[in-house]
Amino acid sequence: MKRIALGVQYDGSPWSGYQKQLDKNTVQDRLEIALREFGRTDFATTCAGRTDTGVHALEQVVHFDTDLTRDMQSWVRGVNAFLPDSIAVRWASEIPHDPEHEFHARFSARARTYHYVLYNNPVRSPLLVGRAGWTFRPLDLERMREAAQHLVGIHDFSAFRSSQCQAKSPIKQMHEVSVERRGEALVFTLRANAFLHHMVRNLIGSLIYVGNGRHSPSWLADVLAGRDRNDAAPTFMPDGLYLAKIDYDPKWGLPQEAVSPLPWF
Repeated sequence: MKRIALGVQYDGSPWSGYQKQLDKNTVQDRLEIALREFGRTDFATTCAGRTDTGVHALEQVVHFDTDLTRDMQSWVRGVNAFLPDSIAVRWASEIPHDPEHEFHARFSARARTYHYVLYNNPVRSPLLVGRAGWTFRPLDLERMREAAQHLVGIHDFSAFRSSQCQAKSPIKQMHEVSVERRGEALVFTLRANAFLHHMVRNLIGSLIYVGNGRHSPSWLADVLAGRDRNDAAPTFMPDGLYLAKIDYDPKWGLPQEAVSPLPWF
């Protein structure tokens, strides 16, 4: 048996998230259907990180085991032939055998990076529906940057955790939180060892509260320390959220792509 990893990109707007559901309207359902059509057998896939309804992926990483022998480019083109326009396999790689540590898309990941794209204009843009979040009040970039630095480090992120979260521990290590302005868009980049359910969207909502003057930058530190979900902002819309990159040990040799957070702007 060989272990194959795929880099998968998708527009999450038409789908009920990544993970399989009974209605089969998920990215994983459609990917496994395409794999079955191409390989003429069933495949069980494992992803690096499940995404919610409406959330996109610039590069999701998926692995599966197979005894089929195919050229890596055949996996890309063959599977894509059976996928809808909103999902595409960008690369495929056979994982080198390591007797001491078997590659796993989720458990071998060292860190995850998300981008959130926010359109900041008094009037919404119909061209950005599903692709970017929107807020009409002016935002102070420096206030949000100051607040974001309180999140860096090892913290208990219970204040930003969904009640449906199944993670064993709310303690995560945040490596980076940055905010960049690109014209009328703000791009938030968050990199951590792992994220809780709705954690990024809850953090974005809270940073917006700081940016629009509703709260001071130090308020975010107080919310974090208080560990009470009721103290933070409501969960922000999923439209602008992108799973951007999964970090792995270079020994696996994955041909991961360097993707801009705004590849279509």
